[in-house]
Amino acid sequence: MENRSMTCINCPMGCQVNVAYEIKDGKPDPDSFVITGNTCPRGKDYAISEMTAPTRTVTGTVSVKDSDKAVLPVKTVPPVPKDKVLTVAKELEKITVTAPISIGDVILSDVCGTGSNIVATGNL
Repeated sequence: MENRSMTCINCPMGCQVNVAYEIKDGKPDPDSFVITGNTCPRGKDYAISEMTAPTRTVTGTVSVKDSDKAVLPVKTVPPVPKDKVLTVAKELEKITVTAPISIGDVILSDVCGTGSNIVATGNL
């Protein structure tokens, strides 16, 4: 049995969640997960997600053209696979937008083939 500890980030509690698991075909076997330490169901869901397909929300800024603001804050919706975070961040460097833009507007669809969109988190 292998073990992994992690801090759940789904709520302010920050539970120390432990996952005991078996390795099958070189990967953790979800059928073998024994999850302890969570104080709510979200901790269990977080641990399963982290062990099988971890994701992260990428936040950053994109350049703005012809405006008094130099940058526009953005984020990915939904979160992207953890192994794509740096690729998505580098893609943000290539984006330039022009006004008007409202919070929630999609700046770039399907960023880096992840199925996630780059969405404005500020108004311009």
